[in-house]
Amino acid sequence: MQTWPEFSVESTNESSSWLRDTQGNWSSENLKGPSVEQIENEWIFHARLAQYRLDPQPATWLVIGGRGAGKTRLGAEWVNSLVRGFSPFSERSHKHIALIGETLGDVREVMIDGPSGIITISRHDRPRFEASRRRLVWDSGAVAQIFSSEDPESLRGPQFEAAWCDELGKWKNAEACFDMLQFGLRLGDQPRQLITTTPRPTKLLKRLLAEPGVVIERMRTDENAGNLSAAFLRMMERRYVGTALGRQELNGELIEDREDALWSRGMIENVRIAEPPELCRIVVAVDPPASARKTSDACGIVAAGLDQEGRVIVLADATVRAAKPHEWAAAAVALFHRLEADCLVAEVNQGGDMVTAVIRTVDPSIPVKAVRATRGKWLRAEPVAALYEQGRVRHAGRFVELEDEMCDFGPNGLSGSRSPDRVDALVWAINELMPDQMARPRIRDLL
Repeated sequence: MQTWPEFSVESTNESSSWLRDTQGNWSSENLKGPSVEQIENEWIFHARLAQYRLDPQPATWLVIGGRGAGKTRLGAEWVNSLVRGFSPFSERSHKHIALIGETLGDVREVMIDGPSGIITISRHDRPRFEASRRRLVWDSGAVAQIFSSEDPESLRGPQFEAAWCDELGKWKNAEACFDMLQFGLRLGDQPRQLITTTPRPTKLLKRLLAEPGVVIERMRTDENAGNLSAAFLRMMERRYVGTALGRQELNGELIEDREDALWSRGMIENVRIAEPPELCRIVVAVDPPASARKTSDACGIVAAGLDQEGRVIVLADATVRAAKPHEWAAAAVALFHRLEADCLVAEVNQGGDMVTAVIRTVDPSIPVKAVRATRGKWLRAEPVAALYEQGRVRHAGRFVELEDEMCDFGPNGLSGSRSPDRVDALVWAINELMPDQMARPRIRDLL
């Protein structure tokens, strides 16, 4: 049984109890009074902290989670608590609710009748489903109407106090359906909506993530391990942990490709290998930051090797953040020795001779090759991206942060004005290993 901060029951009416936070920890045995029988099996005693908000409920609560993370159970319990008026954010029962899914079949099979659906988890006033009228009805008089993202116009006319939107990332007419819902959320003193979804980089989901006032909760699949098959979790970890698909479907991360980026996640997945082959040369490339403040850019440190077939194998990303010169130099030297590299390549645009000097204060025997950028980052990276397209670069493992930068690197750099430190180091490493491939003919306009 999960323990929670202690609560006292301040008041009880026919269908509601207001729970107030006090001190210490408790379980249901600590409660006294007539409400014990009603609440001892309630959701609060079984939910994870991410599934049960104790603070006032926001107008829009966006829950993004992996497969099996407990999103549907959360939604069903949320509706159940609103109907019964048994929640920490509402002392009255709600009578008019909307349930919206990708299709009407999804609403019924998952949100209503599923293993974690509303009817399945109901413990007292169990509702009945009226298929002909597309609604769920409680004896208390509460009604939950069901809607499909396939038919946004069906949301014209009805009005609600609350809505549960499930799997928003799958909706077919997402923006039109969501916007029609907003016009219908006009009853009660505080209309509210819960959105539960596995993340997909849709326009609507990105809009909600950036919207002020939207409270966001993230949940991973493994956080709900107690309710999932151990064999399923082992299989997911073996097959998908660290992959873009796994980060999206298991960790609940929003993974997307930038349309104008030089690399895509599909491209990177196609060149991934489990173990590096025998290598004839290894280099470590360093892209030093301009300063060592906490707000400074990271120091990109990437290692790569050249195999017997003339392909580049990316071996490691040891990039460090907010590091002082001796710290990033020590990290680069450590990687150099661990991989038994042949050369350490360092960009000197920012620090000049100081860059080489700092590295040699850590280890004077390190062979350092100073390189200076004469073209922009995009122009330097283009021929490297071309090598990926030709299958001449491989990734020996998964380098999540490096690959995120690669898939977000467009003509104007990274989004959010960040510096592509890892990409720069990668480019320098590949440039050193395949210098003949980096020269690009320049076409001049003679007119």
